[in-house]
Amino acid sequence: MPNVSYVITNADGSAQEQKTQSDQCLANGAKVVILVSLDAGSSIAIEKSAAARGANVIEYDRQVVGGSGTIYISFDGHRVGILQGNGVIAGLKANGKYGKKPVVAMLNGGIEENNAHLFHDGYASVLNPLFKNGTFKKGPEQWAPGWDNQKGGTIFEQMLTKTGNKIDALAAANDGLANAAIVALKSHKLKPIPMSGQDATEQGVQNIISGWQTMTVWKDTRKLAAASAAAAVALLKGQTPKQTGTVKNGSKRLPAFIIAPQTITKANYKLLFTQGYLKKSKVCIGVYAKYCK
Repeated sequence: MPNVSYVITNADGSAQEQKTQSDQCLANGAKVVILVSLDAGSSIAIEKSAAARGANVIEYDRQVVGGSGTIYISFDGHRVGILQGNGVIAGLKANGKYGKKPVVAMLNGGIEENNAHLFHDGYASVLNPLFKNGTFKKGPEQWAPGWDNQKGGTIFEQMLTKTGNKIDALAAANDGLANAAIVALKSHKLKPIPMSGQDATEQGVQNIISGWQTMTVWKDTRKLAAASAAAAVALLKGQTPKQTGTVKNGSKRLPAFIIAPQTITKANYKLLFTQGYLKKSKVCIGVYAKYCK
């Protein structure tokens, strides 16, 4: 890859700070902005500013709905949700509760962020037919503001209170929210329940190998970063970046490069070690060492 000057900034979750950082980069002559959207309003403003200066915007990981980006590069969010829904079903079949009208709750991500809706729509598409035909009972469902794990834990505590601890499975949007629910289950001295996750974090894998989480979804972010860097260089050269198709953006279609996610369970978690994504030495430690065969 040719030498390209670049600047990486981190707004630490502040949409206002991100807009300021973007304005500074554009003022300094940036021709491509790789944007991780924090919310639609600020991201649309950033894209308008970039367009006014003749710069391209790569929407990284999160699509800016209603925006004017050049290309969207991410994982298949709807597919992530389908894998999560299927993971919950597999867990209920494995523990024998599938045919006993189990109560299945949903702990969604941040409602303000488009990916959270993609994930939710994915697992809802798998679970809703089972709610409708009476195979499963629909338990509480709530969104965790800003994907906040602490708030997610409080929400799950409230779900347990509301149901008298009668939650048989949980579609949790990511590993952080899953862990918050696991902490709540442990504090009430309840047994593990089938539970999804996402991101293939060290903590998520520890929960999987110790039997507290059924699965996670691996999105190899190295592939995402490499595809985005290659797209940025192509745009700088005036070329069209590689794409796998398009995604809907209002009444238009946005060029996209979509990467397939992968289910990780107790059966294949070592793949994360052999592929160099996680280090065994950071997962198989302390109380979790005995689970790593």
